[in-house]
Amino acid sequence: MQKLLISPAHLTGVCAILLLAGCASDPVPLPAPTPTQSILSGERMLSESKDIANLAERWKKGKQLIDEGGALIRDGKNKIDEGNRLINEGEKIQRESEENYNKIKI
Repeated sequence: MQKLLISPAHLTGVCAILLLAGCASDPVPLPAPTPTQSILSGERMLSESKDIANLAERWKKGKQLIDEGGALIRDGKNKIDEGNRLINEGEKIQRESEENYNKIKI
């Protein structure tokens, strides 16, 4: 049988020294949590979700105002076109009336 170079008594002593040396050393600091690693509280999540919902509602309100404004502009353009058509028709009637008046007067 082979002879062990280290006796079991020496092995126990070496392990005890290594254990004490490991405990006596400065502890390795844990890495600081990054924002993605931090756990959100329920209240914070609720608050943020309400803020997101408010933003979505505000965006929808803005979209609605844009749509209403676009409809008013279209209606306004149609009314302007109708107004211009009426003015042109009225001016045509006035010119014809003046021409007819001038023919009668002569």
